[in-house]
Amino acid sequence: MYKYYLTVLLIIATVCMASAAPFAEQLKAAEQGNPLAQVSIGIAYVTGRGVAQDYAQAAAWFRKAAEQGNATGQCSLALAYTNGQGVARDEAEAFKWLSLAAEQGNAMGQASLGVMYELGRGVLKDLVQAHKWYSIAAFLCSPSQKECMDMSIASRDRVAAIMTPSQAAEARRLAREWLATHQ
Repeated sequence: MYKYYLTVLLIIATVCMASAAPFAEQLKAAEQGNPLAQVSIGIAYVTGRGVAQDYAQAAAWFRKAAEQGNATGQCSLALAYTNGQGVARDEAEAFKWLSLAAEQGNAMGQASLGVMYELGRGVLKDLVQAHKWYSIAAFLCSPSQKECMDMSIASRDRVAAIMTPSQAAEARRLAREWLATHQ
């Protein structure tokens, strides 16, 4: 289940970032250090669009963008670690990159971080943190990210149904605090 949610969320984010510019133009910009172009090149290698599919190359380009602080690059690299595509499967490393994206306000990263906390993937299972991140993601998803919003709300509600009232209250408090300090 968690691979499905992460894959859906992160593919939506990366496909939306894909540029219509020709591969050669994107590659030149990526080589010059443009993180958006680096993500686009990574996507091209994942999808095989304009180039032979190569997950190792995709992960390398996602890492370049991620290390520059690009949240989409961080989410994409996290997906590579989650699925073991182009890098060794490493849920703790995926969690690290999703945490960085989530802290920047990236709703896809936040929803994916909620999944990891809910299922204890790459981190100890923590329903309070899962609820918090699902709530934040649901609040921050843009209208164009309806799938992210719907999944975040449904996941938050699913987690809330198995939490104690005090856990749910704590999760809501943490989400409010995060939103107050990050907007």
